[in-house]
Amino acid sequence: MSAPARYPFSAVVGMDDLKLALLINAVSPDVGGVLVRGEKGTAKSTVVRALAALLPDLDVVQGCRFGCDPAAPDPECPDGPHADSAVPGERPARLVELPVGASEDRLVGSLDIERALTEGVKAFEPGLLAEAHRGVLYVDEVNLLHDHLVDLLLDAAAMGTSHVEREGVSVRHAAHFLLVGTMNPEEGELRPQLLDRFGLTVEVAATRDPQLRADVVRRRLAFEADPEGFAAGYARDEAELAGRILAARKRLPGVVLTDAALRQVTAVCAAFDVDGLRADIVTARAAMALAAWRDHGEVAPEDVRDAARLALPHRRRRDPFDAPDLDEDRLQEALDQAGDADPKDPGEPDGAGDDTGGGGGGAEAQGPDPGSSAEEPSAQPGDGDGQGPQDSGPDSGEAPGGDAGGAPSGPRPAGSGDADDDPGGEQSPPRPQDPGRGPQAEAGETYRPRLFSLDGVGEGAPGRRSRAETPFGRTSGARVPRSAVRGLHLTATLRAAAPYQRARGRRGPGLIVRPGDLRESVREGREGNLVLFCVDASGSMAARQRMRAVKGAVLSLLLDAYQRRDKVGLVTFRGTGAQVELPPTSSVEAGARRLRELRTGGRTPLAAGLARAAEVLRVERLRDAARRALLVVVTDGRATRGGLDEALRAGARIGARGVHGIVVDCESGPVRLGLAQRLAAEMGGESVHLEELGADALSGLVRSTRRAA
Repeated sequence: MSAPARYPFSAVVGMDDLKLALLINAVSPDVGGVLVRGEKGTAKSTVVRALAALLPDLDVVQGCRFGCDPAAPDPECPDGPHADSAVPGERPARLVELPVGASEDRLVGSLDIERALTEGVKAFEPGLLAEAHRGVLYVDEVNLLHDHLVDLLLDAAAMGTSHVEREGVSVRHAAHFLLVGTMNPEEGELRPQLLDRFGLTVEVAATRDPQLRADVVRRRLAFEADPEGFAAGYARDEAELAGRILAARKRLPGVVLTDAALRQVTAVCAAFDVDGLRADIVTARAAMALAAWRDHGEVAPEDVRDAARLALPHRRRRDPFDAPDLDEDRLQEALDQAGDADPKDPGEPDGAGDDTGGGGGGAEAQGPDPGSSAEEPSAQPGDGDGQGPQDSGPDSGEAPGGDAGGAPSGPRPAGSGDADDDPGGEQSPPRPQDPGRGPQAEAGETYRPRLFSLDGVGEGAPGRRSRAETPFGRTSGARVPRSAVRGLHLTATLRAAAPYQRARGRRGPGLIVRPGDLRESVREGREGNLVLFCVDASGSMAARQRMRAVKGAVLSLLLDAYQRRDKVGLVTFRGTGAQVELPPTSSVEAGARRLRELRTGGRTPLAAGLARAAEVLRVERLRDAARRALLVVVTDGRATRGGLDEALRAGARIGARGVHGIVVDCESGPVRLGLAQRLAAEMGGESVHLEELGADALSGLVRSTRRAA
C-alpha cells in the first residue's frame, strides 16, 4: 500500500530527490535522516508514511518492549538481560509518529512514581523513542516542535541511546531509528544548529502544470473509491522496491570509498564553506549508500555529486533569512577540480584513473534532476527588482535620490556568506513594478539589539523572551495538579502524604500515597511572545540613509525574535492607510522578505497604523490567549494624515488593553519635536531612539551615565 507508488511524482518538484533521500537512509540509517521542506499539500507526509512498508521485517526478542535484536541484544535493555535461550520473533519495521504537542515523558518514557514510592520497584513505561527503535521516527511539522524536545530527539538519534533520569531513577536503552522530519518554511524555521543534525534535506513544491495536477486528483479519487483494489495494483512494484532495499543493505559493507572519491567529498564540502566536519561524514556515508543502491562496487563521481546535492544545501545557511540552496554549477566545478588535482601516484591502484575518467562524465551524463535544483524566488527576496524600469509614481518623488537602477534589496545580515555567488537571483524573473509604491531602500547591517521583555509571569509557549511558567526550567515551587501531573514535586508530595500514614494503616517500609497527595512542580522559564512591528513607511521616513537604518534595525529585531522563538507580524502605514504586510507567523524569513521589499512615500497615517495593529492584536488574542504581545512601533511621530491627537488617542487605547509597547524613535536632526516620546507615554510603554536600539549602544550609554554621575 505504498503511497509513493501511487502518487504521480512529476506533479511535485523535488519529489524524485525526496524518494532518493529516503532510499539512501533506508539502505544506511547512519546517514542521519531526512528533513523535508515544502509548501503545504505536496504529499510530504504521504510519502514518508509509505516508507515503513518498504523496510525489511525485523528479528526481535519476543516480549521485549524495546525491540532487541536476538543476535545482538542490548546489554542495558530495561527488559533484559536476554539469555541466549530468548525466543526470537519477527515483526514489521514500525513508523512511529511524534506529535508536535507531545510531552517529554511521551517521547523518552516515564516512571510510575507511585509504584516507585510505595513498592520500591523501578517501573518504566517506554516512550516513542523505544517504540521507534530499529524503525522510522517521523515528526510532522518538526519546526513547531519545542526546542527542548528537538534537543532530546536529535541527541538520541546521534548517540543511538536514550537516557531517562527521573527522581533518582536512571534508565538507558538503545534507540536507533531513521529520523524523518517534514516542515512548511512559512510556519517558521529550525535553528541552524538543529538543521545540521539532519543528514539530508529536500525541497519540494507543487507543479503548476494543470495536466499533472489533474492526474493527482484523478488518482486520489480512484483510491478513495476502492482503496484495497487501488493498492493491490502496486503490490508487485512495492515488493520489488523492498527487495532492492534489502539487497542494497547487504551490499553496503562491501562498497569501497576510494581515496579519489573521498577527496571529491572533502573538496566539495570545502568549496561550499560548510561549518564543521559533519557534512563530510554525512556526504561520504550517503555516497556509499548510493553506490550500494546502484550496485557500484566503488563510490563513483555521480554518487558523490548526488549525495552532496542532498547533504549540503541546509548546511550553507549562515542566518535564518537564508534559504537552503546549492549551486549545481559550483558543485560540478568542485568535483572537476578535485579530479584534476588528483595526484598520479604509481602505487595507487586505480583511483586516479577512475577520477580523471569519470570526474565529470558520470555526473554530467546523469544530469541534474529537473526539479531538484529549482531556485526559489523567495531565496533572494529583492533580486528581481533590478530587472525592470525604475519606479515613477506620484509617491516616488517624495524621497530624495533614485533607486540606483533597482538595486537588490540590501545586503544580508553580517556573516550571511556568499550571497553574491548564488546565481538564483539573476535567473529570477523581474517583478512587475507598481508605479504607486514609491522607491525601495536597501537594508542596513544587522546587529544585536536590546532585549525587550514583558513584565510579570506569563503562561505562553516556551521560548526565550519573557518570564513564564513553562514545562521546563528551574523549579520555583509546588502546587496541587490542575489536571494530570506534568512533573512530580517529590518533596512536596512526601510532605503532603506524611501526616496521614498512621491513619492509613501503614505498617511496613512502604509509603502509602494517595492521588490527593501528589504535587506537581511549578517551573519558571521563558516564553515566546508575539512581536508585532508597526512600521512607518511614509515620505517623512523615505530619506535613503534613514530608511536604510530603519530596515536594518527591524531586521535586527526580527533576527532576535527568531532566536527567542517568537511569532512575528508586520503592519505598515503610508499614504492613505495601513495594511498588514505579514500576519502573525513563526516564519521570520517571510517577515524579512516583506521588509526588504517595503517601499516608502506618501503621507503619514499614524492613527490608521496603530488602529490596524490593535485589530491584529485583538484577533491574535482570540486565537492564542496565552501568548502575550509586544508591539514595536517604528516612527518619527509625525502624523500628517489623521492628526497627532487622533494618533495619541489610538496609542492610549492600545495601552489600556494591557499591550506592552515599544516606540522606536526615528526622528533625526538638530531640532527634535519628541512626538514619538509622547506616543510612548500615551501607550504606557517605553521609547528608545533608533541609535540606542543596539545592545552595545545601550551598554555604552549606561557606562557614560555612570561616569557622569
